[in-house]
Amino acid sequence: MLRGFYLSLLVGPVVPVPAPQPVMDALLSAQVTSAAGQASGFQITFALSKKSLLSTAMLPAGYFDPKIRVILVVTTNNVPTVLMDGIITQHTVTPSNEPGQSTLTITGQDLSLLMDLEEKNTCYPGMPAEARIALLCLNYVLYGIVPLPIPPVLLDIPSPTERIPIQTGTDLNYAKALAQEAGYVFYIEPGPLPGMSIAYWGPEIRIGVPQPALSVNMDADTNVESLSFTYDGLSKQQMTVGVTEPITKITIDLPVPDIGILRPPLALRPAMPLRQGPLPDSSKWTSTQALLMGMAQTAEASDSISGTGQLDVLRYGHILKSRQLVSVRGAGVAYDGFYYVKSVTHNIKRGEYKQSFSVGRDGMISLTPRVMP
Repeated sequence: MLRGFYLSLLVGPVVPVPAPQPVMDALLSAQVTSAAGQASGFQITFALSKKSLLSTAMLPAGYFDPKIRVILVVTTNNVPTVLMDGIITQHTVTPSNEPGQSTLTITGQDLSLLMDLEEKNTCYPGMPAEARIALLCLNYVLYGIVPLPIPPVLLDIPSPTERIPIQTGTDLNYAKALAQEAGYVFYIEPGPLPGMSIAYWGPEIRIGVPQPALSVNMDADTNVESLSFTYDGLSKQQMTVGVTEPITKITIDLPVPDIGILRPPLALRPAMPLRQGPLPDSSKWTSTQALLMGMAQTAEASDSISGTGQLDVLRYGHILKSRQLVSVRGAGVAYDGFYYVKSVTHNIKRGEYKQSFSVGRDGMISLTPRVMP
């Protein structure tokens, strides 16, 4: 159990600096959402009065204008955790006739927004996908973005004499498209230090040491306020891939490889798919690309078990992070075990820090005989 926490806010055009004390005194609440498959977002609400520094000087001077960079850091047990490194997209002023009820709310997204503001046409002759990711991330080095591309399990290096990869569109859309072709994900993870972010291009992280267990229905050891699970038999789908042979033009159905190559199983008894269907537009891909796409599509639709809940960070004793593993205990033989954290929403107010979360996995029954706390 944690004794407390404190929140730090940094604001600035490119290199943010700590917010002045009047801004911190006016901060009412902060909400940060981080989820797999989408950009992270934030919303911060401040108290506003006619004579405050925020109203008289900061708002007119553009302190909270769109494209201003915001970094949120929460410190527990003297360990800082970067919750958000993002860009303001809008702010909303809500005057009130009631004293002390006027507010200023700023809303924004993580730094991946910067990669989605400019359309480009760029050639990458003879470069594998991971090299293209590393190269395009160099455009954002001023924002502290460090690329972390993981080479695909099946290599597809285009020969310059046959095909030259061309980017048409924004850097973000191109990075996501390359990730989809490889069965990967692409996202920007803030931290580990303030002002630094990791541009991750690789498989979902479903291996490694799980986060401290979410304990439910365990009397004094219970550390979540609520947790429920759903087994959806229609959420899983088995993909088939049709590839056109270039000489005979005959379409051949290829089996999709075991998804464990990209996504290790998290349950002892996997859920059986009720749906089956071909991968759309697979004929336009090479054999390697089609197989990678098939694995990605099958993997995306493999989590039949989902769970949602809420916890108090002070009681849990840690900050639950999305896109990582966590263990669950106390939910019974069928639902105990490891899960992938799909989304986490941080809700922070003065003296209160709660998280709502969702988890998922591919079946029932834990892989391990005992779940550690």
